[in-house]
Amino acid sequence: MNVIAQIFVVIAGLFHVVVFAMESLLFRKPSTYGRFLVKETEVEAARPWAFNQGFYNLFLAIGALGGLIWGGDKGHAIALFACACMAGAGVVLVASDRRMARAAAAQAVPPIVALVLAAVL
Repeated sequence: MNVIAQIFVVIAGLFHVVVFAMESLLFRKPSTYGRFLVKETEVEAARPWAFNQGFYNLFLAIGALGGLIWGGDKGHAIALFACACMAGAGVVLVASDRRMARAAAAQAVPPIVALVLAAVL
């Protein structure tokens, strides 16, 4: 995998680590749960979902970053598979709620760029 694609894999992985922290560790903060369009009255009901979802994001980040660290064809395949999952999740996010288009783009664009660059360069 070329270096430019690897940079976008790292960006995608780090983004998902940040989202893990927001969903699993910082979710009770109004500035955090508001980003997910959750109202104050819904926080306690949404918290278990957010905690679980945060770990999904962490596991995707581990796949992307760990695959790069592992290296070689197998490691890069794992990293690109994680990127494909990230991109798919971004598409599902915007399809489920158009108000989340900015978040979906932040989630999906770096891994899509990584996938395209890995395929063409």
